Amino acid sequence: MENTIKAAYENAPKTWIYKLLLAFAIACVLAWSSSTVVISNATGNGLEVAGNILSGIFHPDTKLLFNFTTSGVAYLLLETLCIAFLGTIVGAVISVPLSFLSAPNLMPRPIALIGRFAIAAIRTIPAFIYGLMFIRVTGPGPFAGLLTMSLCSIGMVSKNFIESIEDLDKRILESLDAAGCTTFQKIRYGILPQLFPDFMSTLIYRFDMNLRDATVLGLVGAGGIGAPLIFAMSAYRWNEVGSILLGLILLVLIIEWISAKIRTKLTRG
Repeated sequence: MENTIKAAYENAPKTWIYKLLLAFAIACVLAWSSSTVVISNATGNGLEVAGNILSGIFHPDTKLLFNFTTSGVAYLLLETLCIAFLGTIVGAVISVPLSFLSAPNLMPRPIALIGRFAIAAIRTIPAFIYGLMFIRVTGPGPFAGLLTMSLCSIGMVSKNFIESIEDLDKRILESLDAAGCTTFQKIRYGILPQLFPDFMSTLIYRFDMNLRDATVLGLVGAGGIGAPLIFAMSAYRWNEVGSILLGLILLVLIIEWISAKIRTKLTRG
């Protein structure tokens, strides 16, 4: 037995040369990449600014934090939340038919390729660029942020939806077809139960991403809390910065807790 194992080991192909060459090639690529990175010297007051930001977080402006008017943190966070939520919903509504049209196991290959090309094209452009484009079209405000979030959601959501559709168990559909079920019944009892957990998990994950992206889009005037944040930082009002960041942290933690509960419910049924 030992001789057989030893002979098999000795006759095994020697791949250490290829692994060594691969490691050398990766090291060369890393060295070449690092040569393009230039570390700039920090400004003289960089540490002071960082300290002011941390001090602002621990000493927030309570008047702004508990201001429930349209200029308060609560309203701005609600606006950001609404932009992310509605953007996810609109993107999902558009993604569902687009995903079915792009699934090669349900549609002819030419149609599926066209759909996949459209989805890839949408995913290529960053959200920041979409925001600047829509601001030029609709003007600054939450509506531009909503359109941006919707279009950005289509790319990722459609891609994940297609993967779920491709994993459909067709045997269930064949059983329902043999039982004489109608098309609506096959969709209701054969397709939706398989796709619903994956679809909902994708939407929850995309909503988490949209919530963060909506904050960044506010920097270019697409609504939300991003614009007041950058204005407060530009004016060195660190207590206001701390209030806004503290509100964002609390909002993200709450959304993460709710998302985890929903995912657990979907997983366990």
